[in-house]
Parts: sequence; C-alpha cells; structure tokens
Amino acid sequence: MPPQMKLPLRVLIVEDSEFDALLLVNLLRRGGYDPSHRRVETAEAMSAALAEQRWDVVISDYSMPSFSMQEALQLLQVSGLDLPFIIVSGGIGEDTAVAAMKAGAHDYLMKGNLARLVPAVERELRETSVRTARRQAESSLRESEERYRTLWETCTDAVLIIDTSHIIRFANPAVECIFGFSPEEVVGQSLQLLQPETLQPRHQAAVQKFLGSAVAPCKRPPMETKGRHKDGHEISIEISFNDMNVQDQHLLVAFIRDITERKRAEQTIRQNQEQFRVAREIQQRLFPTTAPKLGGFEIAGASFPAEATGGDYFDYLTLKDGDSAIVVGDVTGHGIGPAVLMAETRAFLRILARNRSDLGEILTRANGSLSDDISYERYVTLFLVKLNCPSRAFWYASAGHPPAYHFGADGGLKAKLKRTGIPLGLSPEASYNASEQYSMAPGDLLILLTDGVLEAVSAENDFFGEHRFFNVVQENAHLPAQQILGALHQAVDRFCHGTAQLDDLTLVIIKSIP
Repeated sequence: MPPQMKLPLRVLIVEDSEFDALLLVNLLRRGGYDPSHRRVETAEAMSAALAEQRWDVVISDYSMPSFSMQEALQLLQVSGLDLPFIIVSGGIGEDTAVAAMKAGAHDYLMKGNLARLVPAVERELRETSVRTARRQAESSLRESEERYRTLWETCTDAVLIIDTSHIIRFANPAVECIFGFSPEEVVGQSLQLLQPETLQPRHQAAVQKFLGSAVAPCKRPPMETKGRHKDGHEISIEISFNDMNVQDQHLLVAFIRDITERKRAEQTIRQNQEQFRVAREIQQRLFPTTAPKLGGFEIAGASFPAEATGGDYFDYLTLKDGDSAIVVGDVTGHGIGPAVLMAETRAFLRILARNRSDLGEILTRANGSLSDDISYERYVTLFLVKLNCPSRAFWYASAGHPPAYHFGADGGLKAKLKRTGIPLGLSPEASYNASEQYSMAPGDLLILLTDGVLEAVSAENDFFGEHRFFNVVQENAHLPAQQILGALHQAVDRFCHGTAQLDDLTLVIIKSIP
C-alpha cells in the first residue's frame, strides 16, 4: 500500500532556540503533518511573517530575550487573523497559564511534556474552522434567518433560536452532538430542558438579564455554565447570545459550545502544581547540605526553586584519583518526571566518579546509561569541573550546559567556559572530552550556574543577562564565596521583584584562596 499522505501545515514558531523549534517541527512531522515553518524571535520579524504569508497555527515560547508571549499574542490579535495560538514553555505558574488562555491563547503545553502537541494542533485547527463558521453565521442572522439556515445546520456549535418566553424555536443538528437531543426533541420546549435542575433558577435569571426589558440589542459576554445531556449527566458549556429581530419579533440566538475538555485541561494545570511541589521537595533533599572543605579553595553552592519547579541539580563528588569534582545540571521539563530523572543522573554520576577520574569518560558513560531511560523529548545538560588542590588547576566537560565563568581576583572575566558536547540523552553514541587545563590564581573565581540566573525576567520583561551578572561579580569579588553567592541571589531577586520566578536558580561559587 502507498504511504499515507501527510497533511501540509504552515507553522509560525515564536522561539529564540533553533533547537526547540526543530523539536516542535519533528513532533508535528511524526504526527502526520508535512510542516513548513518560520522561526521568529522579535516583534518586527513576526509582523513581517504575518504580512508576507498565510499561516495555519502559531506556536510560541513564553519568554525570550527580546520578545514575549504576551507581545506575540497581541500582534496576532491586532493583525485580525484568526489563528490558533499555542504556548509551549519550559514552565509557568497556574495563574499565568490561565491568564494567558483567558487573554486569547488557545492551549498551553510544557516543553518537557509535548505528547499533547499534535492533538492540540488538530483540535485548534478544527476550532478555527468552527469560529469562522460562527462569525459567518452571526453576520448572516442579521440579514435573513432562512437564507443561512443551511450554514447553521453545518456548524459544529449548537445554535438555538429562543423567544422571549425562553421557548426554543430552532435548533441545528449540532445540538444532538452536545446534548444528545435531536433538533425535533428540543424545538417547542423550554430552554430548561437543556439545564440541570440545580442550575435552572440561576440560569433563568441570567437569561432574563440577557433578554432585558428593552428590545434594543446589547452586548453580552459569553457565559460559562452547566448543561444537561439527554442521559442525565452534566456537561460544561459556554453560551453566548445575540439579538435578532424577525418580522418585529425579538429573538435570541444562542451559540453553545461544549467546553468540557477545556475545563479538564485547566484542572490538569492545577493538578500539576501539586506535582511541582512534590518535585521541589525531592530536589531539595538531594542537594548537598554543606560544601566540601578543600585546601586552597572556598566553595559555596545553593539552588533556589521556582514556583513552577524544574530539574536543577548540583553536587560535590570525589574522583577515583582523589581530586574533587563539582557538577551543575538541569533536566528539561518540570514536575515529578524531571525530578526523578535528576535523581537518576545524580546516582549515575556518583557511581562513575568513584571509579573514574577522566571527566569526558564520566559524561560519556553517563550519557550511554541515561539514553536508555530518556524519551526523545527529554535531555539533561551538565557542567562538570575537576579541581586539583595542590596545583589550583581545573578541567571541565560540558554536556550542552550554559557556560561557566572564570573571573580574576578583580572581578574581570578571564574565560567563558562553553559546552564541549551535546546534552545527555539525545544520542547514545555521543562521546565527550575534557577541556584543556586551566589555572586559578589566588582570589580567582569559578562560577557555575543554570540558565535561571541569566534568564530571570523583570516586571518589564527584561532579562537579567550577562552584563548585570558581571557587574555584581565585579562589585563583590573581594568577598568570601558564600557572600558572593548571596549577593548574586539578592540581585536577581530584586531585579525580578513583582514577577513570579519561572525557573530554578542554581549557583556554585569556587574561590581560590591564599
């Protein structure tokens, strides 16, 4: 049999990471689409993309260095285009996610759990088609009920025409899909037929308020309430009313949508908050409580969990040759899964460190073990540094982790220690090598961190960034390691005042002392 044809899909991706954008495209391709895409990360680029080409769906990260989800959503709304807008983020809080959906976003997915991406796209493409039909129906009703009856009958929203006595005068076929009643069963009946008995008094009052005492049209926002299915169970619905006058008779047109799935998604977001809390407790128990006392070095480390906790990790290790090693890592995603994966990574590294001394070999073997347990949508970034106390020398290996920084005693930057390989878990065949040898003079600093530090966001949607980080280090380089760590944390906390911390913040300060 010939292979099934893939559906073409034009995807506008608002994302500052090319890697994350390609991951989304690959997931859509695996889900049966043939996606063509453009990645943008500024308002100018997005405006140009919307003007130059037609798109089927917009997928947006929540925060980027020069752009934000809120700005992207506002640009789309200003353009007048009706496109599904799906948020894919590393982790935002419940209130932020719900606020974004109420502002016009259609769904929210976590980067660490993209199993719902393809179903979400499929659903929102269908919903877009429904919204188009709904707008056409509303315009048509003002002209002639009979002329557009066929259009109503093909709409997937239930459409009812109700008189001032709340009697249903018309129902389209979709009423049976939502309520289980055929159109013939509801026409001539009171609207109470579709309402649970416990909600009827309140809903009657709401409908009466919508009808009002005047015949003149008025603006009525959609209302969320409960409906009654023919078999007796309750369903969550969204209902909106439009006025219509036919032969001097005042009628209401009701558009009813089943929002049971949407309410279930909102409940899932709330349940995830409990998972985040448990994951945060797991993380804190696994972090070391005290720093090692090493000759020639002063060490301080801490991790400050976000409200929507991630998978940050740091640890102190002793290698087979007696040298010390320090590791900082970050597991993609949020919740219980990443916390468990962080614990597994910690266990692997502790075992490997006892039996080996070469950093590249340790990461290579850890990658081979983790690749067996990690799905394609997860990975782990790690920065591993080895310290030799007598010589004050160090070496490092980085598996796709944000850079570490080597500063002089005066706080000036000596070296930016970039990654030496890809994140763990992406490819079981990947191998890693240690860097060349570096030396630390008395007073030098080596700072390891996760991306929650530089990517901390202010109330003005600005990033903390390297320049602020460098300034704090330079101002406090003369202080002990623990005080430098405290100064950095306080600086980030002040910078983010008034905004929720979206990601964990982890720091390890290594200071060479006389």
